[in-house]
Amino acid sequence: MKFLDIGEVAAETGIRPSALRYYEEIGLIAPVSRRGLRRQFEPDVLLQLKLITMGQSAGFALDEIAGMFGKNREPDLPRAALHEKADAIDRQISELKALSDTLRHVADCPAPSHMECPTFRRLVALAGKRAPRRKARKVMPKPA
Repeated sequence: MKFLDIGEVAAETGIRPSALRYYEEIGLIAPVSRRGLRRQFEPDVLLQLKLITMGQSAGFALDEIAGMFGKNREPDLPRAALHEKADAIDRQISELKALSDTLRHVADCPAPSHMECPTFRRLVALAGKRAPRRKARKVMPKPA
């Protein structure tokens, strides 16, 4: 079997070698050997990395992704967690669609002033009720 060195894996996946070394450090991937100073990987690491990238794109943290691989590094995907993440993505899409519709209305509104538009005023009132609560940041005094 032909192994891939870290440079080949990086070129094939677009993932920087430093990220690959980090993934190794946290146990997401494992080299099979070294050739000189270069790590050598089995070709199936490419599938693992695609799954890792897909998980990150879906919003999973690396520690969550690590739990999605069994001891033999085969994917062991928790279906309930996948459903929860898909539901969260659907909610986010819905919120972003509403925001997009609001922006388009504001951009195309024929009212002379946006504050004269009843639709805009209603959207502003709704946005104020939905706004996420943020913790107040402490302002550190400047040193004298």
